[in-house]
Amino acid sequence: MRTLHRFSAYILTLTILLQPVAAFGAVWGLPPSGDVSRGAFIRAAIQAFAVPVSDKKEALPYTRIPTNLMKYVRAAHDKQVLAVFGKDLKLAIAITRGEAILITAELAGLGNSGDGDTDFRDVRDGTALARAVDVTVHEEWLLPIRPQQFGVHEPLGTKEAEKMLKKASGKAGQQRKESNDPMTQETIKIKLSTKEKAPLPKSDLMQAVWQLLNDEYLYTDKLNQEEAAYKSLEGMVESLNDPYTTFFRPVKAQNFRNQINGEVTGIGAQVEDKNGILTIVTPLRGSPAEKAGLLPGDEILKADDFSLSGIGFLEAIERVRGPKGTTVKLLIRRSGNELTITVTRDTVTVPEIEITIQENIGIVKIMQFGGNTDKTLRGEMQALHDKKVKGIVLDLRNNPGGLAHAAVTVVSNFVPRGSLVYVAKSKTGSEEYATEDLPTIEATTPVILLINSGSASASEIVAGALQDHKRATLVGEKTFGKGTVQAVLQFQDLSGLKMTIAEWFTPKGRKIDKVGIEPDVKVVYSVERDDQMVKALELLRR
Repeated sequence: MRTLHRFSAYILTLTILLQPVAAFGAVWGLPPSGDVSRGAFIRAAIQAFAVPVSDKKEALPYTRIPTNLMKYVRAAHDKQVLAVFGKDLKLAIAITRGEAILITAELAGLGNSGDGDTDFRDVRDGTALARAVDVTVHEEWLLPIRPQQFGVHEPLGTKEAEKMLKKASGKAGQQRKESNDPMTQETIKIKLSTKEKAPLPKSDLMQAVWQLLNDEYLYTDKLNQEEAAYKSLEGMVESLNDPYTTFFRPVKAQNFRNQINGEVTGIGAQVEDKNGILTIVTPLRGSPAEKAGLLPGDEILKADDFSLSGIGFLEAIERVRGPKGTTVKLLIRRSGNELTITVTRDTVTVPEIEITIQENIGIVKIMQFGGNTDKTLRGEMQALHDKKVKGIVLDLRNNPGGLAHAAVTVVSNFVPRGSLVYVAKSKTGSEEYATEDLPTIEATTPVILLINSGSASASEIVAGALQDHKRATLVGEKTFGKGTVQAVLQFQDLSGLKMTIAEWFTPKGRKIDKVGIEPDVKVVYSVERDDQMVKALELLRR
């Protein structure tokens, strides 16, 4: 994990949005990409678990051990974790996922922890491998390649090896914490020396003003330390003029975490910016918006008599949202007529995935890239493949994004394992992110991807990757153009900071931020008829 600078000694919870929590650069001598050899994995595992190594000269009961690996093999031998290979270690060949988890489980002291009862067809119950698989699934070191096949005989990729060893060894706090948040989190303590700290701008002046207010200001009851501190922090961050870098007070920070978790308080409607007007795409099923009678295409002009014209998309949304149980009076324009509708806000669970089949064509709509997409989509896509659909429509319209790893998971269903998905460039370097799993959909199955101006961030990662790999035809309108990566930090008082830390590019190096992705086939959306979906189905029927 790369170091985060310019913070005081706080206990922080760090979440990476649109980028998995990972270091920029190779770890423990693992190759930059591709399959990991047995020798490279042994060396990485010994380093990850901080197993002592030595240059002893005693012979080992194995053949053909390279000099540069000798001390790592010796350490692994002393830990009795090499039995899976036999006498000829064959260190140059690719290690399988099964071999890797057997070694990892033993080094973690969990080799006998699993019950050895699995539902995977490629694992025999009651064996050491079955126990290791059970531990791996429980600890979330690796994901199965299919619902009923773990993939123990498949070669282990670099990203998989890095992820598993970090989680299993607990290096740099990388092991997943028990949380309702679907995003990978880590708790770290940041202690910086004085010379590493960036001086607070105008700190002497700020201290002087605050002291004068406390000493001389007439209305002492108006002095509020917490309010003054939060206002100062908000002003500091707002000075960057970056719409994606924000300081959250505790309540807003919790609302943001709930939103990523697919749960928000508000009216429950998908909306988009149409020519500067907040427009309802569709009310969610069973939502307050649906119950109040709001319809697709309704334009929201005012919220509680406050005009939403010209204030920006995000602020307009915040005006409509609000605490559970409160009401909002909306001025709606529908088919040229204006009417007022009052909606009682409530907690709304935002669905992530909706899959239907129409005329033997699978329609996969993803509303946002959250934990559910990351964990369950591959299984659902495999089920779709088993139904032998003749084509797939992947609908990412009005999907604002979410977790980058979920975007990689989506792409992994359609392209060969190891395919580049995106490149993230930060102040300290760049990192390539590739698929780690085998595709669930055959390469001969055509894919149409629907996009529009509401497709942003992780949606653009998927669109850009599938377009660059010529795996999907993009239909619709140009995407939003949000190509930056944010980190979300939570402080002791539960306030938070979301800040831009990197920019991502498509596999072919295309810039997306403030540019967007152009469709291969441009089709403008119509409220009367979904011409974009009609076009997608037409292309797949050919």
